Amino acid sequence: MTRHSLAKDKIRVLFLEGVHQSAVEEFRRNGYTQIEQLKVALDEAELIEKIQGVHILGIRSRTRITDKVLAAANRLLTIGCFCIGTNQVSLNTARKAGIPVFNAPYSNTRSVAELVIGEIIMLLRRIPEKSRACHDGAWDKSATNSFELRGKTLGLVGYGHIGTQLSVLAEAMGMKVRFFDIEKKLALGNAQPCATLEELLGVADVVSLHVPSTPQTKNMFGAEQVKAMKPGSYLINASRGSVVDIDALAQGLKSGHLLGAAIDVFPKEPASNGEEFVSPLRGLENVILTPHIGGSTQEAQENIGLEVAEKLIKYSDNGSTVGAVNFVEVSLPVKAGGTRFLHIHSNVPGVLRKVNEVFSQSELNISAQYLQTDPEVGFVVVDVEGAVDETAVLQQLQEIDGTIRVRFLY
Repeated sequence: MTRHSLAKDKIRVLFLEGVHQSAVEEFRRNGYTQIEQLKVALDEAELIEKIQGVHILGIRSRTRITDKVLAAANRLLTIGCFCIGTNQVSLNTARKAGIPVFNAPYSNTRSVAELVIGEIIMLLRRIPEKSRACHDGAWDKSATNSFELRGKTLGLVGYGHIGTQLSVLAEAMGMKVRFFDIEKKLALGNAQPCATLEELLGVADVVSLHVPSTPQTKNMFGAEQVKAMKPGSYLINASRGSVVDIDALAQGLKSGHLLGAAIDVFPKEPASNGEEFVSPLRGLENVILTPHIGGSTQEAQENIGLEVAEKLIKYSDNGSTVGAVNFVEVSLPVKAGGTRFLHIHSNVPGVLRKVNEVFSQSELNISAQYLQTDPEVGFVVVDVEGAVDETAVLQQLQEIDGTIRVRFLY
């Protein structure tokens, strides 16, 4: 019978924010039974108390994993972000503590792309204001400033997984597609790249943003970019709230330079469903405002649940960090009959030699080994053969200078 450092029925898993049931079921299928689910996010003080003794933590976008939370996490092995973004986690601190963080960068791609297509149609037909008028008892049957999307030019800022899928859908509906990306990308279909953002803004009837949250993209779309857009065009942001200067966008809409906008993400978002949403875009005509729901479909949440759960389980079961956003990627196939140790350490000279000496002095044969490092942290997976006193080996590995974390896996 295979020995484990900690039996699966002793590993505590905590899911916050209503992580999809598909994740829970995947953990149970793989032998994990100590699973606690909460539908809400926890603030820092609550999480510091709750995280005691938790080995695997699953969150979505509202929970903040701060340095204080990580310092209080006395058993935490890994974190799963059941969403695309990971800026809610102090990634560098987690990495230095030997805690890989995983996310789901692709599972909600289709959901976001479909939402944007729907918003383009709604904006070009002025559906938001016409619907509101009907609700108020008005009857505004007019074709003024109502357009087909066929023949219009969609400008994509960012041509990654969502941008490319949106490109294909838009072309299928008769739109012309232009895109701008800081990396050279292969165009799909008849899409054509633009050399600069300014070039794209000058030709696009609809501009849709699909960029990550980085220092370079913070407020990248401000008054200058709004002014550079074609008169009578539309802006859609379903990427990150930090990308658009909302006040500049509001001014562009009020002046009539832009005919409409659809915004799903905001610089400051309510912490809970009961908190008031405040924005200068409220009440403006032909503006669609949605509460960060680009990936909020049942299909996307189910796929995200499976994708992240699989990554967390692989790390817990065999030490694979493939897909981690803050950690070097290491993976070895599981070997029947072997014994596996994980050693996370500061990237300083001599650590690997000392690790190997521990196994050599214990008369253990290293049957497989894989090491990866970044400038600060190293991670080695070691498979050994022989009669193993795992307690003694773990103690010797822990005593090596620079050791961050050691695990006997099986």
